[in-house]
Amino acid sequence: MIARLWSARTTPALSDSYLQHFELAVHPQLRRVEGFLGATVGTRPVPGSVEIFVTTYWASFAAIDAFAGADHEAAVVAAEAAALLTDFDKRVHHYEVAIAEFPSVSAP
Repeated sequence: MIARLWSARTTPALSDSYLQHFELAVHPQLRRVEGFLGATVGTRPVPGSVEIFVTTYWASFAAIDAFAGADHEAAVVAAEAAALLTDFDKRVHHYEVAIAEFPSVSAP
């Protein structure tokens, strides 16, 4: 399993709008890609902004390529998402997941 990590920043006023965009637009798109295994989105308030940390999980680099294209380290950020963000990573990082345990309880 491969973890694809990306981060962004937004304003406190727009953070809920970004999360809604992820749930309603991004997540359904990801689910249609064969080899997509799941995602987590974390937020952290910092002075004047909110950091967003997205991790998606993939079965292989071929699956990531189907989503991101040949340059699989390029961030995929739709114009609608970019409009909700003050800054975001243009490149992503990938890690081979060596150990994983996911609790059976969903986050609120």
